[in-house]
Amino acid sequence: MAARIEHLVTSGTFSLDGGTWDVDNNVWIVGDDHEVIVIDAAHDADAIAEAVGDRRLSAIVCTHAHNDHIDAAPALAERTGAAIWLHPDDLPLWKQTHPDRLPDHWLADGQTISAAGADLTVLHTPGHAPGAVCLHAPGLGTVFTGDTLFAGGPGATGRSYSHFPTIIDSIRDRLLTLPGDTVVRTGHGDTTTIGAEAPHLEEWIARGH
Repeated sequence: MAARIEHLVTSGTFSLDGGTWDVDNNVWIVGDDHEVIVIDAAHDADAIAEAVGDRRLSAIVCTHAHNDHIDAAPALAERTGAAIWLHPDDLPLWKQTHPDRLPDHWLADGQTISAAGADLTVLHTPGHAPGAVCLHAPGLGTVFTGDTLFAGGPGATGRSYSHFPTIIDSIRDRLLTLPGDTVVRTGHGDTTTIGAEAPHLEEWIARGH
């Protein structure tokens, strides 16, 4: 059976720089009836484990280490035996949430993670966070962008560890080079496509790049 994409929304809080906000997060599950990976274990390990069911969870991949994307990762890993993957540049952010539990493996640009025959290529896309990554799955016609690219604009860059010119470079160089019909599955909110977002780039640059 070919790999497919499943979608779960979990709710919790995002905290950074002394502020806390209520958020809904997209959790993506990629795989088939036997094996899956989870992209961003947010808020609710029980709900994610229930969605995984009796399938083997081979990896928990973190698009970045803001607490709302990783807060359920250790509990889900303990429950399922899955390994947690994170880009090493986000270790300082990770430690703010999980000071006593390191990720199991480090993501690297160009690396491929496979789930039920689907290959996801790691694209290092810093800006929203130093270790932010996107996961491009050409066989599924999609890219998982975390908080790097949303429907209508780039991820936020107004808090610690973020940088607006860097996220614009990441989007321009790593994402807008993908086929226009590539579906963008984000960390929050609605999906979009690369083609739908491309015309906005000049506007983003004009805002302060």
